[in-house]
Amino acid sequence: MNSNVQPVIRLEDITKVFQTDEIETHALSDVHLEIQPGEFLSIAGPSGCGKSTLLSILGLLDAPTDGNYWIHSDHVANLSLADRTRIRNREIGFIFQAFNLIGDLTVYENVELPLTYRSMGAAERKRRVQEVLDRVGMAHRMKHYPAQLSGGQQQRVAVARALAGQPSILLADEPTGNLDSKSSEAVMDLLRQLHGEGATICMVTHDPRYASIADRTIHLFDGRIVADTLGTRAATAES
Repeated sequence: MNSNVQPVIRLEDITKVFQTDEIETHALSDVHLEIQPGEFLSIAGPSGCGKSTLLSILGLLDAPTDGNYWIHSDHVANLSLADRTRIRNREIGFIFQAFNLIGDLTVYENVELPLTYRSMGAAERKRRVQEVLDRVGMAHRMKHYPAQLSGGQQQRVAVARALAGQPSILLADEPTGNLDSKSSEAVMDLLRQLHGEGATICMVTHDPRYASIADRTIHLFDGRIVADTLGTRAATAES
């Protein structure tokens, strides 16, 4: 990587502790991580290792107990809830395992919804929605409702919604977890295509087949990064 290129994301000494009256749980400990522009990173590890907690912090859905977090040059570790929401809407696109589409909104309306929270005119919203639906091959379904779509189609709509805001990074949480094998392959092909076009992606997955397509995989165990390995393609390119 070019040392002069600023990371999209940088974590330094990130710790997350969940505390109740009787027990203190260290979900993350001393996590250091950089994600470069255009990189495809996967996060792997057993259940309970801290993957979801890390993704929540990356996505500004939660704040660390200690440590530093930058998105580009903005220090975002200790922002107020309102400021986290504002930056999340501008910088981060989410792709969830459960799709998280709103059932009584059409495909078009689901993709448009995050854009309505910005100061963006109707014409620009329409242009962006149509562009991203074309990009994921779902423009012909824009008037349909989620219940009228297959799981794979719903996930494509979710990808379009994540892309509409032109985020700095896409965070994908088990994006194939609720899909059959054929739909899973189609969604992963779409993520590969987006990465090839320059998208920065961070993906949590339990499936080693899909983890291996990333440029690099970090392995978590008991809240710590225990390994940082190159993906199959990246390793081949360097050898």
